[in-house]
Amino acid sequence: MSFHVYDTTLRDGAQQEGMNLSLADKLAIAGLLDELGVGFIEGGWPGAIPKDTEFFKRAGSELQLKNAVLAAFGSTRKAHKATASDPQVKALLDAETPVVTLVAKSDIRHVERALKTTGEENLAMISDTIELLVKEGRRVVLDAEHFFDGYRFNREYTTSCVKAAADAGAEVVVLCDTNGGMVPSFIREIVAEIGQQVDVQLGIHCHNDTGCAVANSLAAVEAGAMHVQGTINGYGERTGNADLTTVVANLEIKYGNHVLPNSNLEDLTNIAHSIAEITNIAPFARQPYVGQSAFTHKAGLHASAIRVDPDLYQHIDPASVGNDMRMLVSEMAGRASIELKGKELGIDLTGEGDVIGRVADKVKDLEAKGYTFDAADASFELLLRSELEDEPISFYDVESWRTISETTGTGEGETKSEATVKLSAGGKRYVATGEGNGPVNALDAAMRLALLPVYPELKAIKLVDYKVRILDSSSGTDAITRVTIESSDGRRSWRTVGVGENVIEASWEALGGAIAYGLFKMGIARR
Repeated sequence: MSFHVYDTTLRDGAQQEGMNLSLADKLAIAGLLDELGVGFIEGGWPGAIPKDTEFFKRAGSELQLKNAVLAAFGSTRKAHKATASDPQVKALLDAETPVVTLVAKSDIRHVERALKTTGEENLAMISDTIELLVKEGRRVVLDAEHFFDGYRFNREYTTSCVKAAADAGAEVVVLCDTNGGMVPSFIREIVAEIGQQVDVQLGIHCHNDTGCAVANSLAAVEAGAMHVQGTINGYGERTGNADLTTVVANLEIKYGNHVLPNSNLEDLTNIAHSIAEITNIAPFARQPYVGQSAFTHKAGLHASAIRVDPDLYQHIDPASVGNDMRMLVSEMAGRASIELKGKELGIDLTGEGDVIGRVADKVKDLEAKGYTFDAADASFELLLRSELEDEPISFYDVESWRTISETTGTGEGETKSEATVKLSAGGKRYVATGEGNGPVNALDAAMRLALLPVYPELKAIKLVDYKVRILDSSSGTDAITRVTIESSDGRRSWRTVGVGENVIEASWEALGGAIAYGLFKMGIARR
């Protein structure tokens, strides 16, 4: 029997709070899932959701799947109704997918209380629906909903549901931890037990309510399951589903099971992040294997060891999943961290022991004052290059700046912000006043008005994110403030940091760093 990787991002994952996938989104994600190499893509619930019905109509002509088979999801026939005339069953047939996945109750409590029918009728609903679909040429997967809770309550009835599906012709019966309440030892024991009692390929579907969805999925595989369901990035309602990126990486790398074709594991990080962009849900930095921080090192002790051999502090080569090793520079940084970070930035620090020492001392001093370079690589690179060249990277000289905010009327009117910047660039003095939605936006506008005559390349640089952190909350409004700004020129993005006694002062520093870094990376010389 071959191993099945079955993705349910487009149906189960889309139930996540705050996620709303358009039809175009679903088609794009399906293409990426096929590129990764999953065996099955569950496209949605035709008949129950109009958008999913349309998805299957368009998928046939618009999706050129090379690795995956499309599956339509739906329920068994209704209680005491004829299968052939059940509109839900008809919608599944109309979807014209080669695979149909049926959900059926397998916990007698749900049968009696939710479906309000008998255990015997539920078994007939399972058998009748599968038999009809198989007769119509469909491959059938049965999702045994609430299987593990049902098995622990009444194993005889729950087992009879699996046997009914097998006898009716189901290709796979998926054991579902629908409430997500299991732990690996429960899963391993039950899957092994049921596997000895039924003659059908078993699958696993886990939710993450105990934080064990990935571990539970792997435990099921260890116990004999040959079909694993999950969602990319662990999307799903409540705490989510088993994260297929982690499950697949573990199966491939740790267990040695080749579940993806053509070494597609190297595309894992890119595809996970691409799907995150489509869903408009920011990637989780600490996500195993594919997260930005998955192979990031901060402590000086780690850096010293990594300089000798990266494998000493990494469980795999990041490139095997399409990720990269990153070094962070902080107050924990030693000389090895500075040297490795320089190498990551393309700066050879061989023979620059004095520079490395000065930079390490400055980083520790600045972080004691509230700076952080963990998420501000651009600020660190400016610091490092300034030490190497014995002068700061600068494109203008500031004479002064100020901001004004005023609200008309009694305080309920519109608030207007204005900033004035005086600086010298290109051999001339410029005075520019900008207006904006708040003082920081006004400062940004004024800076651009002053500098664009000299550096028209600034038109390409945009501020895309802005974060403020109060560092000493006990001081109230007198607290030190840290601002982190993310900027982009359309090809790359970078982050800079500023610290000050107020948010405007900190923002001014971060804005200046963003402009200096952007122009430097464009190869612009001071004019």
